[in-house]
Amino acid sequence: MQEMRVSKFGGSSVANAAQIKKVCDIIARNDKRRIVVVSAPGRSTVGEEKVTDHLLNIATQGTHFLDQRKDISPEDSKTAVLSKFSSIAKDLKVNADGILDSLKADLECDLEGDRRVAFLASRGERTNAQIIALYLNSIGMAAEVQLPEDIGLLVSNTYLDAKVEEPAYAKINAALKTSEKKNGKTNGRGLIHVFPGYYGITKKKEIAVFSRGGSDLTGGELAYAIDAELYENWTDVSGVFEVDPRVIQEARVIPRLTFKEIRLLSSKGFNVFHLDAMLKCKARKIPINIRNTNRPDDPGTLILNERVPEEGVVGIARLDNMAYIYIEKDMLGEEIGFTAELLRIFGEFGVNTYHYPTDKDDIAVLVEKDDLRGNINELRRAIDKRLKPDFMNIVYNLSILTPVGHGLHGNSYPIVDAIHALGEEHIPLELLDQSPSQICFHVGVNQSVADDALKILYNTLIQR
Repeated sequence: MQEMRVSKFGGSSVANAAQIKKVCDIIARNDKRRIVVVSAPGRSTVGEEKVTDHLLNIATQGTHFLDQRKDISPEDSKTAVLSKFSSIAKDLKVNADGILDSLKADLECDLEGDRRVAFLASRGERTNAQIIALYLNSIGMAAEVQLPEDIGLLVSNTYLDAKVEEPAYAKINAALKTSEKKNGKTNGRGLIHVFPGYYGITKKKEIAVFSRGGSDLTGGELAYAIDAELYENWTDVSGVFEVDPRVIQEARVIPRLTFKEIRLLSSKGFNVFHLDAMLKCKARKIPINIRNTNRPDDPGTLILNERVPEEGVVGIARLDNMAYIYIEKDMLGEEIGFTAELLRIFGEFGVNTYHYPTDKDDIAVLVEKDDLRGNINELRRAIDKRLKPDFMNIVYNLSILTPVGHGLHGNSYPIVDAIHALGEEHIPLELLDQSPSQICFHVGVNQSVADDALKILYNTLIQR
């Protein structure tokens, strides 16, 4: 089924009827767009809560919003969810009474624990897919909803962090081929298959969801299952920018990136795509195209297994609100297991570690500052007790700027240029380290000068 594209539309793309009409116009533009994955509706106005957040609030008896210091009860959330979908159906002029009755019944489910959370969290994608398929048919584009429970999108029973099981791929492929033979072509094009993103079905026929943002992952898994020619990820940005355009307005969209480059950029602050969604596409060398629903003529960013590097640095990522814990101990480098034990301690406290440059007698561990809240005192005590360092210090309020590009491999000149340019502008460095892959390096600065440092690096390494 290589002649098909998988087109995934995020929450902002399907937030209301007007956006859904844009989506359907995009589908109509290309006959190959016949595998369509949709998210739950996102925010259509400032201050509005996402449908998935309302569903999680219902599932957790109100604690989801309470933890965010928002006064929204489960009943308020039920009203908001039903009102949202009723409004979408009304504006699209489709009769979705049966779909809405089913949703209303689902919101009263008596499941408990993770099963309850997973089931309710999935209802946004499921209901949206049903309504969108209904609308496509109403405008003469033959469409069919493909629910995970019907086509065999089999996942593990880790209800809130599901993984696709290997038999699912053959089941999905067989189900789609059967549907293709049954329906043939309508109005000169094949049937459009509308999939709800984010969830699958366990062997026990229970709902399990992927991690948040999992509609991206659904798209990637479907692309792999059918060996699609392209996976389009439609969102509210025109691709991956060289740097944050909110800081540098003249930043441009990067036309091509490799999977390695986008993974490095994404892990350092370019949050445009679910990282796990790339893995299956990479395995089958399926290109991913990040596009803008609101600017469909923009070509976006194409993510490929390989590209010819035409520059040293292709983009600069940024992570704010970071901290690093610096430890000194004589003969640290000769103490077998020291680093492993240190990282084990961080793991025990639920602190994710990003980076840990080391030397003979010292090591620094980079972490998110927020992960240390409520933990730092006991974390220090555990490190003191189990590793007995000679000195330990914590530096807060760091920004990590990470220039990325295959053109950096074997090319140290951009690093020299970056250090020189920052020094010329009297920007003090808190951290400097090159990755083992040699296609990125990390510059740590105080957050108070991060904007200035980013502009200097952009002008030095990209804009020139």
